[in-house]
Amino acid sequence: MRIISGKYRGRTIVPPRNLRARPTTDFAKENLFNVLGNLVDFEDIDVLDLFSGTGSISYEFCSRGAKSVTSVEVNSVHNAFIRKTARELGFGNLYATHANVFLYLKSCSKQFDLIFSDAPYDLEGSEEVIDLVFGRGLLAEDGFLVFEHSKDKNFSEHPNFWQSRSYGSVQFTFFKKV
Repeated sequence: MRIISGKYRGRTIVPPRNLRARPTTDFAKENLFNVLGNLVDFEDIDVLDLFSGTGSISYEFCSRGAKSVTSVEVNSVHNAFIRKTARELGFGNLYATHANVFLYLKSCSKQFDLIFSDAPYDLEGSEEVIDLVFGRGLLAEDGFLVFEHSKDKNFSEHPNFWQSRSYGSVQFTFFKKV
């Protein structure tokens, strides 16, 4: 796994073998961040990274200078790895939170400019994240949610659907306030 761009561009991060996460592929991640680079000024945004896994997406936002990145992961081994990596890289803007994503969203009171969710593809009910984000008003004005999922899901009928991007087996659906 590597950081694609920003201050730490090219830095390789090797997660321990006991991490069971499925990181977003470098190909999909690079394309996603090319799209995001045309939509946001990274230095002006507060990011929420849900189901952080290895922290790959969080590191990418931090490397690009995001104002803050809150990384939420329920697995304590994964969370410890994210904290350790953030410390080693000197990411003072990364806040690793050990929590169940659904409970975190139900109690969160902060608004974010960009929320990224990469739940395990086989996690039943993962799409509940979308309604929790909008139901709790967690997006700042002009903010958006990026939901990563497998190709077998289609959210084009959701009232907050904005656009969808496909990169190999990875699908990103973008949602905005209506």
